[in-house]
Amino acid sequence: MGYAKVLSVGLAGVAGHLVEVEADLAPGLPAVIISGLPDTALHEARDRVRAAIVNSGQKWPNRRITLNLLPATLPKYGSAFDLAIALAVLAGSGELPPVALDATVVLGELGLDGAVRPVRGTLPMVAAAARAGHTRVVVPAGNAAEAAVIPGVRVHAVDTLHRLVAHVRDGIPLLAPPAHVPADGPAGPDLVDVAGQPLGRRALEIAAAGGHHLALFGPPGAGKTMLAERLPSILPALGDEAALEVTALHSIAGLLPPGGGLLRRPPFQAPHHTATVPALVGGGSGLARPGAVSLAHRGVLFLDEAPEFGKGALEALRQPLESGRVRVARTRGATEYPARTQLVLAANPCPCAKPSGDVDCECAPLARRRYLGRLSGPLLDRVDVQVQLKAVRAAELLSTDSAHESSATVAARVVAARHAAADRWAATGHRVNADVPGPYLRRPPWHLPARVTRDLRHRLDTGSLSARGYDRVLRLAWTIADLDGRDRPGRDDVAEAVQLRTGEVA
Repeated sequence: MGYAKVLSVGLAGVAGHLVEVEADLAPGLPAVIISGLPDTALHEARDRVRAAIVNSGQKWPNRRITLNLLPATLPKYGSAFDLAIALAVLAGSGELPPVALDATVVLGELGLDGAVRPVRGTLPMVAAAARAGHTRVVVPAGNAAEAAVIPGVRVHAVDTLHRLVAHVRDGIPLLAPPAHVPADGPAGPDLVDVAGQPLGRRALEIAAAGGHHLALFGPPGAGKTMLAERLPSILPALGDEAALEVTALHSIAGLLPPGGGLLRRPPFQAPHHTATVPALVGGGSGLARPGAVSLAHRGVLFLDEAPEFGKGALEALRQPLESGRVRVARTRGATEYPARTQLVLAANPCPCAKPSGDVDCECAPLARRRYLGRLSGPLLDRVDVQVQLKAVRAAELLSTDSAHESSATVAARVVAARHAAADRWAATGHRVNADVPGPYLRRPPWHLPARVTRDLRHRLDTGSLSARGYDRVLRLAWTIADLDGRDRPGRDDVAEAVQLRTGEVA
């Protein structure tokens, strides 16, 4: 009888869990049995591993092989255990010295020819190994760059099972991860390209400075999409912790660029209006994959032509926008993903969307109300900034004046405003105004004098503003004050915040 154990990592959402891959080889009718709640891809590993071992020049043991993945109560998904299974089988049969694999975490999918292929979720899996105290990991060569960003971990890359067997048996060195990790891709579009729309530019800057959700309403060609696409260009670069979270989510979804390192630029997700609820919030059979709202974590989720989205898909966003997390429940367990994103909605005023607006609109008033009514009150109540854009005039579109500010200029003011907010709320653990709970703003020392909030309190008493809306106006007022360099909001700041919140024109 032969026994061997190799360490690997399984994923449950973005959380990794150390998994012990045990192999027991006993006399009897040749067979391979896998236990430990494996999914279909893992059940098929026996065929992939057998072919990979034989095609790598090793002998397959004709014995009864029992593979167990501990803890047995944790569901196991995917093909990342292939390489660990192969090593456990070879060590259990005596082909490899088991002691050489102690305290080493092994990840990788095997091809039938013995090639080691990249797997999704390598970064969070390596991070989980590091938290468990294991500092030596073996990963596919295609995942070496993302694994190397975890501090304190020695990463060894491997491209074939044959190379790994030679390393374990004879000490031949494995591949080293790339020394230079490529940066993010080319910069996105610049705010200087937007013609006119001073209100839209102001709203975009305030949304970026305070982390507020934004809704843009206006006729086609007004610049709604252009403004939304340029929001990431004025957001601050991601810090180390945020970059790790974002990169881990993209790694799980299989969207991380090959050979890429940490994603430092805030992500931008713009799903088509035919997107389903699972596409937006996450789902799928087995292990639920992150949806667009999680892939936009620490960045921007843009819903263009928002009224065209399904009602169920839009309403499913309400809870993630409030809590900053998505919890997807399935029969085999629940998966949780972070979803702290900035939502940007864009909508035409009516179904016909004639460029000249009310003049040539063919829609009846009821049709116009029904169209925008697809954006429910509870959803819009969570959107801090709601502005009505007017059509761009010829003088604005054809102007050769280069006075428009670039994204870099606006981003500098946004960074300064965010630093002011982070210093003010440091004791609460919040970094942007949009995240500060309402009670903090309504109690000393942060409550505003009655003369400053008089109009705001009147709107609350008359029902034109909800309690949630009241708090969101206060947050907007603090952001406006931060952008303008004031330590507290004044009456004018609150008035501008009300206009941005309600879409009213001063």
